[in-house]
Amino acid sequence: MQAVVLAGGKGTRLNPYTTIFPKPLVPIGNMPILEIIIRQLAYFKFTDIILAVGHLNELIMAYFGDGSKWNLRITYSIEDEPLGTAGPVKLASDLEEDFLVLNGDILCDLNFLDLYNFHKQQGSDVTLSVFKKTIKIDLGVLTTENGNIKNYIEKPEYSFNVSMGVYVFKKEVLNLIPEKTKYDLPQLVQKLLYTKATVVPYFFDGYWLDIGRPDDYETAAAHFNDLKSKFLK
Repeated sequence: MQAVVLAGGKGTRLNPYTTIFPKPLVPIGNMPILEIIIRQLAYFKFTDIILAVGHLNELIMAYFGDGSKWNLRITYSIEDEPLGTAGPVKLASDLEEDFLVLNGDILCDLNFLDLYNFHKQQGSDVTLSVFKKTIKIDLGVLTTENGNIKNYIEKPEYSFNVSMGVYVFKKEVLNLIPEKTKYDLPQLVQKLLYTKATVVPYFFDGYWLDIGRPDDYETAAAHFNDLKSKFLK
């Protein structure tokens, strides 16, 4: 099985941690977040990994090499200029008919094999992993009507179904991505929905955290050692 890992971003939201290192090499515990992902993919029998790289790609390539250290094959899709999150997938060569795509900056205990098998069983064009995220508003929220305050809710919590940044694609959907153009995965999903393609959710209720912001990175680093057995089998 094959996976494309998006590891080309500059990680500007994670400054100053990414001043010297590319975001995928920022450590969680005693190893880079991308190594955690690679180890997880190997555990779930993904043997062919394509790292889509750009910013500081030579550091990533030097660290991961050909993947033999983890008993899998790693190749690289290198973008010369930023192509968003969908454009680098379009660049990748020798893609299988169905393949996993995931961001290289997430910490989770998702069973990637179950996700892949679910996608195959559904026969969908795209399967998106979905997580219920609860957001707390640390303010009093007011609703108004006709110049009057109708309700006052102190520090409410709202829940949303959010994309985890983990997908399974059929290869044919890449035809919708323009050549050599900056294009993001949300744009691709929106276009697929518009064309009535089959876009299926895969609901997940385990641990998931996007480490793109400093506070989330610090949370992930704090949790990793205590929960290490959840992430690395």
